[in-house]
Amino acid sequence: MTLTSTESADAAPAAEAPPAPRKRARPVKRKSEGQWALGYRTPLNPNEQTKRDDNPLNVRARIENIYSKQGFDSIDKADLRGRMRWWGLYTQREQGYDGTYTGDENIDLLEAPYFMMRVRCDGGKLDAAQLRTLGGISTEFGRDTADISDRENVQYHWIEIENVPEIWKRLEAVGLKTTEACGDCPRVVLGSPLAGESFDEVLDPTPAIDEIVRRYIGDPAYSNLPRKFKTAISGQQDVVHEINDVAFIGVEHPEHGPGLDLWVGGGLSTNPMLAKRVGVWVPLDEVPDVWEGVVSIFRDYGYRRLRAKARLKFLIKDWGIEKFRQVLEDEYLGRKLIDGPAPEQPARPIDHIGVQKLRNGLNAVGFTPIAGRVSGTILTKVADAMERVGSDRASFTPYQKLIVLDVPDDQVESLIDELAPLGLQARPSHWRRNLLACSGIEFCKLSFVETRKRSQVLAPELEQRLADINAQLDVPITININGCPNSCGRSQIADIGFKGQLVDNDLGEQVEGYQVHLGGSLGLDSGFGRKLRQHKVLSEDLGDYIERVVRNFVDNREDGERFAVWAVRAEEEHLR
Repeated sequence: MTLTSTESADAAPAAEAPPAPRKRARPVKRKSEGQWALGYRTPLNPNEQTKRDDNPLNVRARIENIYSKQGFDSIDKADLRGRMRWWGLYTQREQGYDGTYTGDENIDLLEAPYFMMRVRCDGGKLDAAQLRTLGGISTEFGRDTADISDRENVQYHWIEIENVPEIWKRLEAVGLKTTEACGDCPRVVLGSPLAGESFDEVLDPTPAIDEIVRRYIGDPAYSNLPRKFKTAISGQQDVVHEINDVAFIGVEHPEHGPGLDLWVGGGLSTNPMLAKRVGVWVPLDEVPDVWEGVVSIFRDYGYRRLRAKARLKFLIKDWGIEKFRQVLEDEYLGRKLIDGPAPEQPARPIDHIGVQKLRNGLNAVGFTPIAGRVSGTILTKVADAMERVGSDRASFTPYQKLIVLDVPDDQVESLIDELAPLGLQARPSHWRRNLLACSGIEFCKLSFVETRKRSQVLAPELEQRLADINAQLDVPITININGCPNSCGRSQIADIGFKGQLVDNDLGEQVEGYQVHLGGSLGLDSGFGRKLRQHKVLSEDLGDYIERVVRNFVDNREDGERFAVWAVRAEEEHLR
């Protein structure tokens, strides 16, 4: 039987057409990240061009010889908004402009003819003469402003360019400086406030800190980094080492004894990352060389194309820690490092507040200015009190606090009583002790909201609101307030962290508010906290919100449970 064409088609499917030839995708050409070690030296953004045009350290001569004599309007913009940072100088925010003005498009409006000046206090250490000098500069040149930063620095405001040379002269006469306190360079080295005297430290790393500062700070070979470079070195975990570019933390090696554990690649801002252990044990006398190797890798291999990706943490993320260690050993040290153990993580922050016995038989007394807000008058009075009790050593801390060392037993209570009227408490409430804030819109051009000034009211407010349950709080609850996404106030690593932004109120108006981070921590259970979707808190409602969440924590936590652990498992309704 003959089949029709239709029948044939039904009975046997037609052969499939051969597949069309696949087009080969063109390889994506990766953009240069501007890494010097790979031969990319052409500046890829205005900041890199500015540093190439003239080493920022050279601006000091122009400040001393031209700008201080001819005034603010004589300052070249590339110096004003760039190079002067290498000498600790930022223009401060013009008064009267709220957060709606924050942004690059309004820089000419926001830039006041005054400076924030940052004085670096490496290791946080000061003697009475240095403290008195800091106080005198504040009262004479800074309208009595002085804030202790979370980098163990002092920050002044209202500094006029005409007075900068005289300020430098006074600082340097007592061994202080502003060199590389800001800028794309190695900034202040954090150290333990009780280095050399604490019973809990593995070793005293002060000689390594001093040698790093002596060798490398102000050296043009390390003054042009892709971005800022933060260092922490301590014999114990009291320097927030997990959020520094490089950190050395005391650890006991089972064979080699006391040394330091190396961490790299920490940082917060808009892309927070915790530092990673390199896995090596470094003897004290080799710390400066290893530090130089790490900062040199950052200088040579760090990304210079986009400012937002120019921190060491992004290189570590892409390379991995194994490659980083290999490059450090092979290209920069020329030798292998010794494998080492990890230090045991502490369960709570080590802030050194209160009275502690020292190795020398005397005492350290830790005081809590609210969010680091002091003044030149207060610093001078602290120096007076130190001399009265026979002390010549003080320290700033990475938690914006002040420690007086070498206080005899019979002088402890009188010192505490003398400083209490200055707002410096040695037996503070939970809220004064655990509150930290950045400069905020009061002085900072990047901020959207008030922070440090707001905290001066918030701490006493919480003391009253929570008076009935404060005694039940056997664990700290840290509160960090940040004015913008840059996280100078460490909002991501607080039990309750606030990131400032403009939010809409019930009337649809833009007002000061905060995004909330809950359950962040360092040490045990290190992490960045939990963000609730679409949850914002108005600035005026901070007290209400904190009270509500803290009461929910007290009512619903398990025995001994820390806030950071509870916040991870808590029902969302208890966190709003």
